Amino acid sequence: MAKNNVGRNRLVVGAHYGLKDWLAQRLTAVVMAVYTFTLLISFLTGNNFTYEGWAHLFSQQWFKLFSLVTFAGLYYHAWVGMRDIWMDYIKPVGVRLTLQALTILWLVGCAAWTVQILWSV
Repeated sequence: MAKNNVGRNRLVVGAHYGLKDWLAQRLTAVVMAVYTFTLLISFLTGNNFTYEGWAHLFSQQWFKLFSLVTFAGLYYHAWVGMRDIWMDYIKPVGVRLTLQALTILWLVGCAAWTVQILWSV
C-alpha cells in the first residue's frame, strides 16, 4: 500500500517557525514604511534642508527612539530573510552555519554602529 502524504496524513517536518517569521517580516516592513513616510513628510514640510535642520530632527528623543526601533526591525527583517536564503540554498551544514554566524556578526555590528550614530547627534 502506498503512503499517502496528503491532508491530515501529511508528514510535517522542519523548525515550525514559518508563521512567526512571516508575521515578523510583515510587521517590520510596516514599521519601516511608517518611518519612511515620516521622513518624507518631514522633508516635504520642512524649510531647513541643512545639516542643522536634519540634526535637529534627529536630536529629538522621540525620533531617536523611533529610528532605533525602525533599524532594529530592519536588522531583524534582514536576519530572517538571509537565514532563509542560507537554509534554502546552502546545503553543507558547516558552510551554512558559518554564513549564518557571519550574518549575525555583521547585523550586530550594524546595530551597534546605528546606536553610536543616533546618540552622537
